[in-house]
Amino acid sequence: MSALLEVSGVSKTFDGFRAIDNLSFSINEPELRAIIGPNGAGKTTFMDLVTGKTRPDTGTIRYGELSRDLTRMSEAQIARAGIGRKFQKPTVFEDQSVGENLAMALRAARNPLTVLLRRPDTEAGVTEMAARVGLGGQLATKAGILSHGQKQWLEIGMLLAQEPRLLLVDEPAAGMTSAERERTTEMLVEAAKTHAVVVIEHDMEFVRRLNCRVTVLHEGRSLAEGSLDHVCADPRVIDVYLGRPEGAEAADA
Repeated sequence: MSALLEVSGVSKTFDGFRAIDNLSFSINEPELRAIIGPNGAGKTTFMDLVTGKTRPDTGTIRYGELSRDLTRMSEAQIARAGIGRKFQKPTVFEDQSVGENLAMALRAARNPLTVLLRRPDTEAGVTEMAARVGLGGQLATKAGILSHGQKQWLEIGMLLAQEPRLLLVDEPAAGMTSAERERTTEMLVEAAKTHAVVVIEHDMEFVRRLNCRVTVLHEGRSLAEGSLDHVCADPRVIDVYLGRPEGAEAADA
């Protein structure tokens, strides 16, 4: 299977600090991948590079069957090519209803006039997407009064409505209740059946629920990759990220 996204030898330095160091990474379509690592490991910079917010100093980022070089494309061009990003903090239109938020996001409703006219196909798409993200009974609810978890779901729905091939999702479980995390897990696993989904997350229990391949970043490099159990057993990952249980050092000695 050929990769949808191929990051090869990418490096990025900010004021002498190397945030990404000769990173190589690939993801297929469909696939669900989790990226974990300590603060400052380069996780956010990785997303910035893929979406065109930041340009690499060296290396290439290839996307799609035509191997388009994302480093030569603008943020808008990359988004139109089918790469969507969800930030950690939900960014929804709080004064608009759930249905209006989804209508504005739907690919068929990108023209403002289309949103105002609410074409029947748009109406059906809004209803379907709201149900898909657990907000079927909230279409008329103002987004501003949703719970934190529901706002996260709405933003995921808005992202999916744009029909991306690759979704980059930053810490979707942050601030959620246990029940909301469980529903979010189901949502992302379902999306990954037809999309490439990359999830950055610190919650190890949430990552375990995703049951997917995990990439560990450290100092801008890929430190380990494999199942969660595999990477969590790697001594390097334990040392730089997970930490050793109290008393383990004495036992090792």
